[in-house]
Amino acid sequence: MKVAIITAAGISSRFNDGISENNKVLKAIYTKDDGRNTLLYHLLLKCRFADRIVIVGGYKFDCLAAYCEELKSTMRDKINLVFNKHYKDLASGYSLSLGIEEAFKHCPDEILFVEGDLDFDSRSFDKIASSPKSVLSYAFEPIYADKAVVLYKDERNQYHYAFNCSHGLLSISSAFSCILNSGQTWKFTEMEALYRANKRFCEETKNETNLRIIQNYLDNGVDVDLLGFERWTNCNTREDYNKILSYWEKED
Repeated sequence: MKVAIITAAGISSRFNDGISENNKVLKAIYTKDDGRNTLLYHLLLKCRFADRIVIVGGYKFDCLAAYCEELKSTMRDKINLVFNKHYKDLASGYSLSLGIEEAFKHCPDEILFVEGDLDFDSRSFDKIASSPKSVLSYAFEPIYADKAVVLYKDERNQYHYAFNCSHGLLSISSAFSCILNSGQTWKFTEMEALYRANKRFCEETKNETNLRIIQNYLDNGVDVDLLGFERWTNCNTREDYNKILSYWEKED
């Protein structure tokens, strides 16, 4: 059983910056004209390999549910929607934790997790989805502290993440041999290790980001592949969406 988790619970503050309250939207389902030109729709297309797709929502959850209800049945019937009631007061880790709990109800052999505000090329994503090992992804983008999730390898060849939730300057306290811009997409193949990682998160650090669960998983000593995206965009603003839309138009 293959399960994909997509998290789309956040309030999209930068995406809705300067927009009146009545016109604010859930970033994952924003479109200018066509319901197929959304971040979520394109992620769902890429996740067709999965037997089940868990979508964790929160902000404007009713809009998300209505959008999914309008999808064609072959896509809609794979989806399990999960509501994160703490989307305002807890960080992104809680959404992933809820997604993992829902995924485990289906007794998965592997779980792929992707954040819901991303767009990337299909060929790179397919390599991640088909890898027999757990995967950490990276993007060939400059690392800017105000938006990047940093992936680095320390002097013991162990992988770690760094991120500033306030989108300010970023510090790394240890020496590193490699530093990359995380592709914010992960594959987990060691289910017992993931179960322990999520359990530890729930017991000790429920208010942290999804990187805490992933770090807990890596701390179990799992074997990982490191795979890069040829094309990758983190959609933080409407300008980012316009850039992504131009990619979709070329691909069509």
